[in-house]
Amino acid sequence: MKLFVSEGNPHCVKVLVVLELTGVKCDVQLVNHEDKVVPFLNRPVLPVLLLPSGQHLFSPNAICQYLFEVGGKEASNSSSQFLEWEATELQPVLIQALHMVALQGKTHDAGLVLKGSLSWLEQCLSKRRTQFLTAETVTVADIVLWAAFYPILADPGFSADLGELQLVRDWFERVGLIPACVRASQKVLQGKGLESLKNFLKKQPTPHTQRKDSQPSTNAIETEDLDPAMTEEEIEATAQAWCKGLPDCPDAPQRQHPILPQEGKRNVLVTSALPYVNNVPHLGNIIGCVLSADVFARYGRLRGWNLLYVCGTDEYGTATENKAREEGLTPREICDKYHTVHSAIYKWFQIDFDYFGRTTTDRQTEISQNIFWRLHERGFLLEDTVEQLRCERCQRFLADRFVEGVCPHCRYPEARGDQCDKCGRLINAVELKEPQCKVCGQTPVIRTSKHLFLDLPKLEGDLEQWLERSLSSGDWTPNAKHITHSWIRDGLKPRCITRDLQWGTPVPHPDYREKVFYVWFDAPIGYLSITANYTSQWEKWWKNPQQVELYNFMAKDNVPFHSVVFPCSLLGAQDNYTLVNHLIATEYLNYEDTKFSKSRGVGVFGDMAKDTGIVSDVWRFYLLYMRPEGQDSAFCWADMALKNNSELLNNLGNFINRAGMFVSKFFEGCVPEIVLREEDKCLIAQVCWELKQYIQLLDKVRIRDALKCILNISRHGNQYIQVNEPWKKIKGGDNDRQRAGTVTAVSVNMACLLSVLLEPYMPTVSVTIRAQLQAPACCGSAMLAADGCFLRSLSTGHRIGTVSPLFQKLGSEQIEALRKRFGGQQPEEATHAGEVPIGTASSTAPKATATAEPATNASVSAADPQRATQLAAAVSEQGDKVRALKAQKADKSVITVEVNKLLELKKELALTEGKNPEPSPQKGKKK
Repeated sequence: MKLFVSEGNPHCVKVLVVLELTGVKCDVQLVNHEDKVVPFLNRPVLPVLLLPSGQHLFSPNAICQYLFEVGGKEASNSSSQFLEWEATELQPVLIQALHMVALQGKTHDAGLVLKGSLSWLEQCLSKRRTQFLTAETVTVADIVLWAAFYPILADPGFSADLGELQLVRDWFERVGLIPACVRASQKVLQGKGLESLKNFLKKQPTPHTQRKDSQPSTNAIETEDLDPAMTEEEIEATAQAWCKGLPDCPDAPQRQHPILPQEGKRNVLVTSALPYVNNVPHLGNIIGCVLSADVFARYGRLRGWNLLYVCGTDEYGTATENKAREEGLTPREICDKYHTVHSAIYKWFQIDFDYFGRTTTDRQTEISQNIFWRLHERGFLLEDTVEQLRCERCQRFLADRFVEGVCPHCRYPEARGDQCDKCGRLINAVELKEPQCKVCGQTPVIRTSKHLFLDLPKLEGDLEQWLERSLSSGDWTPNAKHITHSWIRDGLKPRCITRDLQWGTPVPHPDYREKVFYVWFDAPIGYLSITANYTSQWEKWWKNPQQVELYNFMAKDNVPFHSVVFPCSLLGAQDNYTLVNHLIATEYLNYEDTKFSKSRGVGVFGDMAKDTGIVSDVWRFYLLYMRPEGQDSAFCWADMALKNNSELLNNLGNFINRAGMFVSKFFEGCVPEIVLREEDKCLIAQVCWELKQYIQLLDKVRIRDALKCILNISRHGNQYIQVNEPWKKIKGGDNDRQRAGTVTAVSVNMACLLSVLLEPYMPTVSVTIRAQLQAPACCGSAMLAADGCFLRSLSTGHRIGTVSPLFQKLGSEQIEALRKRFGGQQPEEATHAGEVPIGTASSTAPKATATAEPATNASVSAADPQRATQLAAAVSEQGDKVRALKAQKADKSVITVEVNKLLELKKELALTEGKNPEPSPQKGKKK
């Protein structure tokens, strides 16, 4: 392993301390702030840990956790919660404070900014009887928080402002005496204190002010301040609205098909880019179009919009012909086969299309040919003889995507015949340098052929007028705007719309009967034909721009065809077509530090995800959390486990489960009476503000950012419970019991809100929470109406259902097995005799089940490391399950069943490792 750090970077202190404490062997390389260590990131980031697998970790806290786990010190739930608080809530105010002190000399103002966070930490320390944050010995949480505070608390000018925070001062000094802390701080800060941070801070974005007033709250639930600052009147009004509860409203109506535009409604038409039928979609394809569109469509339905979501497989073209040739099938048979594959994948990922169709239909031919004739009649088509590449060995003209060569613009060696993936420029295949046929590898020759072209220059004026209106009134992502402007700026050229192929929509012109439409002329028309196969009244959607808003979802490589080529076709047809109002394009999602490749076995493809043992809601969550909105991002197994275990298990799931369990355990399953205090009202106002942010962000299709609002709400809830300790107050007097009831009731109502907000992201989890809480059916539509309002959905006396855990931990052994399984073909010399090669089915960690049979010495080899690894992962997973049930005070009979499963798995593991399978005597319970 290699750790990259830089001087003057405060984030590097913590990782160097942890590296020394854990004793993990790792080379340390000192680099400059500007050095780009992670190749797939667009900006430099440090510190970075390069793992032996070639994978990069570049979150400081993730690096610390990883090193602790490698050193055999797994972080506890409490430690993980401190790490989440440090990363999401402390760091924003800390960076602001560092700017104030180091660059502006405003020490007093920095103290005010940090006062709320330091007071919260003081409260946490006051409730513990241990030397350090979570234990009698130092943990990863102590190191991370100490290193975060070190540059500013160690400054003599600031330390005097600690005031009465004696516990924080003592804890800070105690951790600071550890030799590893002394050496790391000296190495990074060079004994210069805040002065050493100036170069680093100047290269960071200027932090936004956290609040408008100068006096931060010391309330423990307000580690993220209200923004904008809310007045007492606004907080009181929010609390009063909450107390009124749900208005009388009918249940949300069931969808009635066909869905058609309605007068007086917001009519929204959603499409996602049509996936090529011959490709099995990988995770990047899924997040780039269908999953993103699904989240927005689900959200729109929750908001009461009249919404139609259509998609389908793009089935014409050379790619399909070639796939059919490879598999010995006809193009129609290959389309039928893979259309079913796509449908099954999207169903597993819970993509809720109103209709999922295909382009190989009579309606596609009819509508495409109608648009063609209208363009022809209005003089928007040109005829020309063009040079094409023909492979003499394959005896056919080569479609663009079956030619590869050197880009004539940027010299990228793997440019396709239609577009260069590196510079984004469109290419005519004959312009490629050193072209090769991708089928056989031969160098093709140039031949001439007569074709038809769409006269884009003639349509440029109409296109620019329409773009000006759409870009100014719609929500186009920045990359969509940039790509479109670059096309217009470079000047439009006629675009060929015909091809010398057999498998495609036939050109109806008598002079071109041997040709078909180029797939990028008629593929977008598939949106229209798919809708026409859904309803005969399709024109009410597609020829109704006055009433219909059109959202297109895609990856960035599809933008020019949706923002220029297809709109020009519809504008030229002059038939009142609905054109895109909002074009939503993502960047690319990579796999670890490389690209997805089905042939090399690299990456997770849609048909594989369900075989990992990880449920689809967790896949959805992580893909949406990492959605490449502003820049390329990367799927990372270690990060997926971290996000699952911290955000889902310890944050979201922990809060919802605790809220429900308190109702069940302390109040016999009924929501208790509520007597609000000021801190409750402030919490309700904060939650309401997060709800409004969620709505504003999703209205603008900022899907990833809106997800953070959900996690913020549960984080506020966890802090609220932790500060008020209802499990202790329920044992006290009447006032304490009343307080426990209020905290429980507010919390369980927050859980109800979370069930609504999660529906677009994690639909099964959403349904599960609502079932556990027996939530009213209309709570979602009521709270998401207009600008959004947090309402008391579960009134006093409301009886909830049975509460159970929502998420399971992803263990390090399980994740490592999956990482290896999807890491590509291993070199033959790396596979030792007797071992199972990576990528086979047996490399998947088994799930603990009730039917697990203890192995016998006769049937299990004493030297089976592969099986031992699998069983160790299963034991770890089952152990987590048992501990969770015990922590939740589950029924004893339920715990006993799960404990027996754990014992059987441990026995099998012992036999596999050649050890004595007899279990150790159980320890007695502490009195």
